[in-house]
Amino acid sequence: MSGLTRPDIEPIEPTARVEMFSERQLTRLRDATLAVLEETGVRFDSPQALDILHGHGARVDADTRIVRLPADLVERAMSHAPRQFVLGARDPSCDLDLGSGRTFATTDGCGTRIIDFETGEQRPTTKADVADVSRLIDALPGLAFWWPTVGAGDCGTTAQLHEIEAGWNNTVKHLQGMVQGGRQAELAVEMATAVAGGRQELRRRPVLSDLIGTVSPLVHDEDAIEAALVFAAAGVPVCFVSMPTLGTTAPATRAGAHVIGCAELVSGTVLLQLAHPGAPTMHAIMLSQIDPRSGAFMSFPLDARGHALATALAHHWGVPSETATCGTDALLPGTWQGGVEEAQDLMLGALEGNELMPSIGLLATYQLFSAEHLILGHDIYQRARHAVLDVALGDDQLALDVIADVGPGGHFLGHRHSRSNLRAATKFAVTHAPDPAGGYLEPLLVARAEAARLLGDYEAEPLPPEVVAELARIVAVADRELSAT
Repeated sequence: MSGLTRPDIEPIEPTARVEMFSERQLTRLRDATLAVLEETGVRFDSPQALDILHGHGARVDADTRIVRLPADLVERAMSHAPRQFVLGARDPSCDLDLGSGRTFATTDGCGTRIIDFETGEQRPTTKADVADVSRLIDALPGLAFWWPTVGAGDCGTTAQLHEIEAGWNNTVKHLQGMVQGGRQAELAVEMATAVAGGRQELRRRPVLSDLIGTVSPLVHDEDAIEAALVFAAAGVPVCFVSMPTLGTTAPATRAGAHVIGCAELVSGTVLLQLAHPGAPTMHAIMLSQIDPRSGAFMSFPLDARGHALATALAHHWGVPSETATCGTDALLPGTWQGGVEEAQDLMLGALEGNELMPSIGLLATYQLFSAEHLILGHDIYQRARHAVLDVALGDDQLALDVIADVGPGGHFLGHRHSRSNLRAATKFAVTHAPDPAGGYLEPLLVARAEAARLLGDYEAEPLPPEVVAELARIVAVADRELSAT
C-alpha cells in the first residue's frame, strides 16, 4: 500500500430533487413505447432470446426475428424488475445502495485515445492505462464506482475481460464492465465469483454489473443480449443503455428518440424478467445529436435537453436510472467549453435523482482521456455536490451564543468559535490553490500536479494473491478460446 489513504466515497445527497416532467407526460411516453413494442416490434438476433419470448406469449416472426410484445406481457414482466438493490464492492464500505436516494458518480467511458501523461502526445489506450485510471478512480472520493474509462486496446477481442481484471487489481470499488458475448460473460461471472468469494455471495452483493448496449433503432444483437442473459442468471445486475441519435438512428425529435430508447430498454428488461424474474436491471438513455452541416457526432449543442427525462422514464418504468450527464465535445483539457458543458450537466444531474451518473474524464465526445481533465471534472463534481448539500442547523451552527458574545459592531475573527470552524467552513477548489508569488495558480497546473501525485504515489488495496492468480488464469483461458474466433 502507498502512504496515501483512500478517502470515503462522497455521493450527491441533495436536500431535494427536481421533478421536471409530469405524470401525464411520462404516461404519454409510456403509452407510445407500449404501442411501438406491440405494433412495430423489436428485433432480437439471438435464437435463445426468441425461444424465451415465444414461450411466454410474444409474437415472434422467425424470418425477420422481430418480436412484438403485447402490453399486458410487458406490464407483467416489468412488475418483477426490482426498483432498489445494492451494488457490492471489494470493500463493503464502498457498496452502493440504489435505494438510498443518493446519486453515485463515475467517469465517462470508454475512450480509445489518451494524452500520455509523460510526453503530452496522444496515442491509443492500453491495458496499462486502464490500470492507471483505475487507481485514480479508487483515489477520488467523488467517483463511487468503476467504468472502463479507457479501453485495453492492446488486448484484442478479449479486451473487455482484461479491462475488468485491471479494474479489480486497482480499485476496491464496484465494477461495471462492458462485457459482450455469452462466453465472455460466463468468464466474467467466474472472475466476479472469485472476487466475491462464491456464487451465493456474488448474488447477495454483486461486485460486478455490466453495461449492455442496444442497437438503435430497435435491435438487440446476439452478443449483447446473450451476455445479458448470462449475467441475469448469475444475479449480476445489467444496465441496458440506448444511444439514439436524433435524425439518424432515431426520429429527429427528443420525444421520438426517447420512445425508441425506452422500447429498446424495456424489451431487453422484459426478456430478462421472463427468463429470471427479479433480475436486477437498470436503464440508461444517452441521447446524442449530429452536426447537420457535417454529419459529425456531437453531444453538447446549445439545446441538449433530455438527461432528466431519461431518469424520469427509468423510474416511471420501475427501475434505477443510470443517466450519463456529462462529458464534453471539447478537444483539450482546461478549456472554457469543457468547463461549461460539464458544469451545466453536473449541476442538473445533482438534482435529477438518477442513481448512477457516469460523468467526467473524457474529451472529444467520449474518445480522449486526460488525467488533468479528470481532476478538473472531479472539482466541478464537488462544486455540484456541495451546491445541493443540506445546511446544518444545530446549536453550534446557529451560533446564537457567539452572536451574543460579539454583539452589534463587533468582529468574529478572533472568537474561539471562528478559530474552530473557519477552516472547515471554506473548502477550496482547484481555482483557489495559492501561488507563492501571490494570487492563485493556474487550475490546469494544479490539476496536473494532483494527477502526478496520485499516479506516482497512490495504490489501491491489493487483492489476495490467490484471487489475482485466478483472474489471470481466467483471462488466459479467454485468450486461448476466443482470440482466434
